[in-house]
Amino acid sequence: FVLQQQRGLRPEQADAAGRQVLERLIDQELALQKAQELKLDREPRVVQQLEAARREIVARAYVEKAGEAAAKPTPEEVKKYYEAKPALFKERRIYSIQEIAIEAKPEQVDGLRAQLQASKSINDFVEYLKANGFRFSGNQAVRAAEQLPLNSLETFAKMKDGQALLAASPNGAQVVVLAGSRSEPVDEARARPAIEQFLLNDAKRKLVDADMKAMRAAAKIEYAGKFAEAAAS
Repeated sequence: FVLQQQRGLRPEQADAAGRQVLERLIDQELALQKAQELKLDREPRVVQQLEAARREIVARAYVEKAGEAAAKPTPEEVKKYYEAKPALFKERRIYSIQEIAIEAKPEQVDGLRAQLQASKSINDFVEYLKANGFRFSGNQAVRAAEQLPLNSLETFAKMKDGQALLAASPNGAQVVVLAGSRSEPVDEARARPAIEQFLLNDAKRKLVDADMKAMRAAAKIEYAGKFAEAAAS
């Protein structure tokens, strides 16, 4: 069971991993026996944690069971998704990105955006940050299209090398510079397994959401204390 939880375990690694897992289970069993001798499994804190874990496991089992009714996507649905997401597939790119996290007040974000647009280069913008006492940190990364958030992928797909954009963040602002990119398209045959899995997971999520909404509508749910005030408002 423990080995089954280890994703990406190759067949040739199974024996070595099995030995490591076995030794950990032996240590766990010895600790369990000692804890039971000391009656630690009866302590209120431990009992509460056990009950919380049991509730989580059983509730998750129901969610998985409810999702089993989701239908596998049809070839037509897979093709439609492939055609609708060119940035992920036909026009897929690998992006070299520079990120700058800036600490700023909400009222300063518009000014930073205007300064970024007015700067001739990202180095000029960084010098502006230094000269005006902004605290910031930089990072570089290489990310494929599928590693970017889906809601920002279309924006990246439209950017040209060297372009930068600024967005507000909880601590101030985040600047993303597209330092470079290269084209690496994926044909429909290669993309099909991932699309099928994504669509199936999405169908399961919608099914579970609808089921949960129906159960909430049918149930009598009573809020108490400060939560009652929030629910009423």
